[in-house]
Amino acid sequence: MNNYFDKEYDLRYFEMNKFGEASSTTMLTLLEETAAEHCYAIGHSLLDLEKQNIGWVLVSGVMELDYYPVYKDKITIRTWLSSYSTIKGVRENIIYNAAGEIIGRAKGLWVFFDIAKRRPIPILDVFKEKWSFCKTQSIEHNINRKIAPIQNHLPINKFKVNRFDVDTNKHVNNIKYLHWLMESVPEEISNNYDLHAIDGRFIAEAQYGDVILTFTADENEKDTFLHTIRTEGDQKVCATAKTIWKKRNELE
Repeated sequence: MNNYFDKEYDLRYFEMNKFGEASSTTMLTLLEETAAEHCYAIGHSLLDLEKQNIGWVLVSGVMELDYYPVYKDKITIRTWLSSYSTIKGVRENIIYNAAGEIIGRAKGLWVFFDIAKRRPIPILDVFKEKWSFCKTQSIEHNINRKIAPIQNHLPINKFKVNRFDVDTNKHVNNIKYLHWLMESVPEEISNNYDLHAIDGRFIAEAQYGDVILTFTADENEKDTFLHTIRTEGDQKVCATAKTIWKKRNELE
């Protein structure tokens, strides 16, 4: 394949979890940082876009990890766009270790967004002209398929959206959603299993001052859970997800 963008990272101490592995939120953060670097590489950083009241918003995606890097490991994230519509682009990602072995894959559907008017707008021509484009997919997965919200369950946790939870798009960043989701997973799972895959849908915005409720329920499949994030007052569904877990040390 060709027409891709690579970004190398050295894993840092504060990005580790209590097991000395890069946390799942770290890995998602690095995927998003790579997307931001791809913008910067063509002279249109996210902060420059923000000054024009425009930006990119993730609406759905999947991340699969076969191995979590540890402190001081070097990884490279390769990213490219596999398809475009007028307002959306599908971003593909492959994560390599220092030996060039694939340790993870991800795919995300991003929408070009008017921050002030809170609605999608046509992608600027410069992105389609200058960004890498290749029809190759990093992972075959339907990120458009709906994940139904959990019904008739009591919430697991309650969180308040604080000032520093809000990003430059003036809403809660999806990395915070993953943090809330991880807090709702049973302790038996989080202590003995690694997150192998997460498939998520971002449905409505959470904003400063909202109170968030998280719901988690067993799926029919082994070591698999469904998740829903709602606002407390109006029960607005902000996000839904499905996670698959594997016994620690079984990922390789």
